[in-house]
Amino acid sequence: MTDAHEAVDSSTTPADDAIVWQPSADYIERSRLRRFCERTGNATIDDLRTWAAADMGRYWDTVVKELGFVWDHPYSSALSLPQGAPWANWFVNGGFNYVTNAVDRHADGPTGTKLAFVWEGDDGEIRSSSYRELQRDVNRFANALRSLGVRKGDRVGIFLPAVPEAVVAILACGKLGAIFTPLFSGYGEEAVATRLRDCEASVLITADAFPRRGTIIPMKQIADAALRTTPAVRTCITLKRTEEEVDWTPGRDIWWHELVRDQPTTFDTVTTLADDPYMIIYTSGTTGRPKGTVHVHAGFPVKAAHDLAMCFDVHDDDTVFWLTDMGWMMGPWLIAGGLMLNATLLLYEGTPDYPNPDRLWDLVENHKVSVLGVAPTAIRSLKSHGDAWVRKHDLSSLRILGSTGETWNPTAWRWYFEEVGGGKHPVINYSGGTEIGGGILSCFTIEPIKSCSFGGPVPGMDVDVVDDAGIPVRQAVGELVIRQPWVGMTRGFWRDPSRYLETYWSRFPDIWTHGDWTEIDEEGYWFIRGRSDDVINVSGKRIGPAELESAASTHPAVQESAAIGVPHAIKGETVHIFAVLHPEHTATSSLAEEIRHTVRQQLGASLRPEYVHFINELPRTRNGKIMRRVIRAAFLGLPTGETTALENPDIVNGIIELGAQYLENQSPR
Repeated sequence: MTDAHEAVDSSTTPADDAIVWQPSADYIERSRLRRFCERTGNATIDDLRTWAAADMGRYWDTVVKELGFVWDHPYSSALSLPQGAPWANWFVNGGFNYVTNAVDRHADGPTGTKLAFVWEGDDGEIRSSSYRELQRDVNRFANALRSLGVRKGDRVGIFLPAVPEAVVAILACGKLGAIFTPLFSGYGEEAVATRLRDCEASVLITADAFPRRGTIIPMKQIADAALRTTPAVRTCITLKRTEEEVDWTPGRDIWWHELVRDQPTTFDTVTTLADDPYMIIYTSGTTGRPKGTVHVHAGFPVKAAHDLAMCFDVHDDDTVFWLTDMGWMMGPWLIAGGLMLNATLLLYEGTPDYPNPDRLWDLVENHKVSVLGVAPTAIRSLKSHGDAWVRKHDLSSLRILGSTGETWNPTAWRWYFEEVGGGKHPVINYSGGTEIGGGILSCFTIEPIKSCSFGGPVPGMDVDVVDDAGIPVRQAVGELVIRQPWVGMTRGFWRDPSRYLETYWSRFPDIWTHGDWTEIDEEGYWFIRGRSDDVINVSGKRIGPAELESAASTHPAVQESAAIGVPHAIKGETVHIFAVLHPEHTATSSLAEEIRHTVRQQLGASLRPEYVHFINELPRTRNGKIMRRVIRAAFLGLPTGETTALENPDIVNGIIELGAQYLENQSPR
């Protein structure tokens, strides 16, 4: 822990980032979004947004026809609002099962032999499946679930690593009309139990264990502990991923391979309505009871396919790889959206830097990935290993660089753009949420891009930035809001409608308040400045942590950082920076002072950090989100809430110790 208090006489504010990427004729010619604009009579994306906002029902009706989705029977209207915007009813009375569109229509057609996915394990094992083979496996597992008594509307927990069987299980639940709940593979027993109890699951699907960084991670052991407090779960299906010995409960436990062995390979997909639930996915909040967001067949999957088509320009000749756990929203998002577009998915079980720091680039090269999605935190980590690990690989298959999960700092963004993409490919920055079913803001392959920016709202999303009174603001930071309902929005929290309304709809009447602090610059580019509940207020000056972190990361010693506000009797709050250094740098008080000075130069004297703390890692979820609220709570000695969702929960203890030292030093002597 280091502090410094010397005054600095001058400060500078950096100019706004220039446009760094322009779409080539090839990107414009290929673009699905461009063709969609033309077919709807709109010259630009802004025109399309205006056209959509004028009649959201018309927009999404046009989308599902454009994407060629199959309906068991037609809907009577695209949108109905009998209970108001929070409970919008899309594709009223339409018969729609997303698995028909993700698997069956491809398997039964001329693309049946096309690769649906390729999978690579942590240990290098590779498996693949065509659409027809995937349909066969999904049918067998749907029959297996039915043989266990699972019926339409029943809840099934899926606690698996990123293995092919996770895809099969997810799709089999949808085909059967059951509702699945994805569970992060790194959860502890209580996190698993809490979610299973809340959704009242009757079946849990897990694995004996799985390899991660060459170490065997137990899963059945955690599942067994969780099931001691979840009596509603009557069956536990276990996949034999390793040869680890596991405890067994006769009458409850059954091996996956034994269950599916004699099951038929045909299964008539259950007819479901457009608004029938197919998934309950829990938000990864760090305080309070987890929120089970309910998603429906013609909601989240349609939104995922739309965004992959319109934002990432995914076609049926693409191989799409998003580095994610199946328990986070980007896993089900990729499965539903990517398969509905007849693309090929790459699934990966391991980490991006094992056994060497070029594992991610090796995957891209070997599997000819064309659309790559990562979290900025992964890029910051990989960048620290140097350029040579990237340059040794042929990444010429890449066409789109995607990112989501965290705000960027310019240094990491430029490295991703220049070193990984060769300065030729767009970085499609994409931000939304579990409750959204996809993106609110995005970049696009037919518009110029500034580093770290968003080009604007995803079409079909009526989005604005407003001040505390709900008045639109520009060139100033405000709350990100959505003015109209959209396809993909959650149908509320599972059996907790009042909490849903309080969380998103209580700030402004009939307007969704998302909780992101956002700014639109003078050229119309959008920037997310952090969560609005993470806002730091220093002597009346409000600032988001992302700006402070970007400023700190301009110092060459800083690999990544997190900023929090700490209560102060006079200023309200002061800024504390938690910095992770590049390996060649050593934590010293003089280095802390340099970082404080760098932030002061970037943002002004009033926002200079009071303290810079050096730590080895930042607490983050496996999908890359840095959990600032955990840092703040741990540092101030407050309840941290659930931490089993973290990739590295042990780091929290070090932050608690730093906080105890700080508070002791602040105590009167």
